[in-house]
Amino acid sequence: MSVAGTLPSHAQTSDSAANSYPSRPIRLIVPFSPGSSTNDILGRGIAMRLTTVLGQQVVVDNRAGAGGTSGSEIVAKAQPDGYTLLVAIAGPLTVAPAVYKQIGYDATRDFAAVARIATIPYVMVVTNSLPANNVKELIALAKAKPRGINFASSGVGSSPHLCGELFNTAAGVDMVHVPYKGAGVATTDILSGQIQMFCSGLTALNALIKAGRMRPIGMATLKRSSLMPDIPTINEQGLKDFEVTSWTGIVAPAKTPRAIVQKLYDALARITQTDDMKQFVQQQGADMALLGPEAFAAEIKNDIAKWGKLVKAAKIAPE
Repeated sequence: MSVAGTLPSHAQTSDSAANSYPSRPIRLIVPFSPGSSTNDILGRGIAMRLTTVLGQQVVVDNRAGAGGTSGSEIVAKAQPDGYTLLVAIAGPLTVAPAVYKQIGYDATRDFAAVARIATIPYVMVVTNSLPANNVKELIALAKAKPRGINFASSGVGSSPHLCGELFNTAAGVDMVHVPYKGAGVATTDILSGQIQMFCSGLTALNALIKAGRMRPIGMATLKRSSLMPDIPTINEQGLKDFEVTSWTGIVAPAKTPRAIVQKLYDALARITQTDDMKQFVQQQGADMALLGPEAFAAEIKNDIAKWGKLVKAAKIAPE
């Protein structure tokens, strides 16, 4: 029994841990290969700024594989002490649970949500050698050549995979999914023409689109991007309500002391309020969208239900 006005022993321990936290470097796992995606770029930007705010080095550790689930599993099974964190991404946390029967973690049970940082608009592109300039032409080409067009993803159950399968379902076509270990290799094969279509975060493809090295078909958002307003949405081109966006956040292993989670959130909230971070996020083609631990946890739970229905409708399954 605790004495009135005195914190229970576990709360005292939690507060004590938070007061001295962090006392050594923090590992921030990005579940994709270096430079391969918006999430990696944002993760590195967050790590650099967290290092300054927390006074300890935040080291990025890229652990690619299985559509982001390999790196996510490492964090789920790590010590809940605040020294191993995950750049949380919608695909491995909210889509993969519906695709895989066993992924080594339960997204709602094995993580402590810290903060959602940003949302990321997706864009659909094709290789320059494919004679399609818009959604209508891509659909016509895909119907003329059933299973003759390949689309890439960063793994089964990833957001790029979901985007491609939803296009198949919405457009009534049958393009072939080709999963990669990361978006970087997929991008290389789009440039070489080995893969015809790819749907990924605007950040990672922005410079290549501007350089004319790949052709944008449409934004997978309901509204055009302020970064590239000339690219029409897939929705406005006839596939009504077509929307695939992702988010980037930070989660810790479950049972991480609440006081440490709060200290991390406070540091992240401080970062997101700076003009430097706002400009950085905007430059990546993302939108600042801060959510606290409880709201972020609720979003993860809601998205699992939402994407689960879509995965079932699109008949997405491990290959």
